[in-house]
Amino acid sequence: MWYTAAMVKTLEIAISRVSSLPEAAQEQLGREILERIETLAQLRAEIEIGIRELDAGMGEKLDIEDVIREARAEHARKA
Repeated sequence: MWYTAAMVKTLEIAISRVSSLPEAAQEQLGREILERIETLAQLRAEIEIGIRELDAGMGEKLDIEDVIREARAEHARKA
């Protein structure tokens, strides 16, 4: 195998199963995985920035009820 023994078992199983799919499906899954990895890297970078800002005293108090209300409004499913 081309990957290391330290790879997570679940990922190893997934790669094994993907290898039996048609090439187009493998390409699509590969693109989706890379996109997910990039999204996670961006989120981690944003979190690091936020932590540095908080450590520098740049934070401000939030009204948690407002935060919840805004999140629900933004992410609520439309029936």
